[in-house]
Amino acid sequence: MAARTSHPAVPGKTKVPTMRLVSPLFQALALTAFAATAHAAGDGDRALVEHGRYLVQTAGCNDCHTPGYAAAQGRVSEKDWLTGDHVGWSGPWGTTYATNLRLYMMQHSEDSWLRTARTFTPRPPMPWFNVHAMSDRDLVALYRYIRSIGPAGEPVPAFVPPDQTPTGPVVRFPG
Repeated sequence: MAARTSHPAVPGKTKVPTMRLVSPLFQALALTAFAATAHAAGDGDRALVEHGRYLVQTAGCNDCHTPGYAAAQGRVSEKDWLTGDHVGWSGPWGTTYATNLRLYMMQHSEDSWLRTARTFTPRPPMPWFNVHAMSDRDLVALYRYIRSIGPAGEPVPAFVPPDQTPTGPVVRFPG
């Protein structure tokens, strides 16, 4: 309980110092407002992460970047999603491998990912033009989803130039 002090203007009257009562009330209101804001931001982040998960499933990211995904008709545990693939894609450009996106995204801040996603032109068969067509919200959602599931897996094999023979399985495109 707040201490009572004499009221300077009215002899015999007492008053409760305003700061002592307002301060706890103000603190409680401020904390409530902060908690509501943080909760709303958390809901927004969760919504973006879920949107990113949806995009990974529907935009074909898993088709190449998750080993065995297409062959298993999408029935691959989420813990194995986006870990890259050791099956090469071979054509006139050489042989490329679907990047381990779970390791790749750990190298990027959100801003650097947005810059990269808007300008990169990786080798075939990566449909980079589809990534360029995505909205900023979509790209942020992909980034946040991939970061939310954390790093996993190993790096994929390096690019093999067209004048060299890749080892391991490959999908060959006509040249």
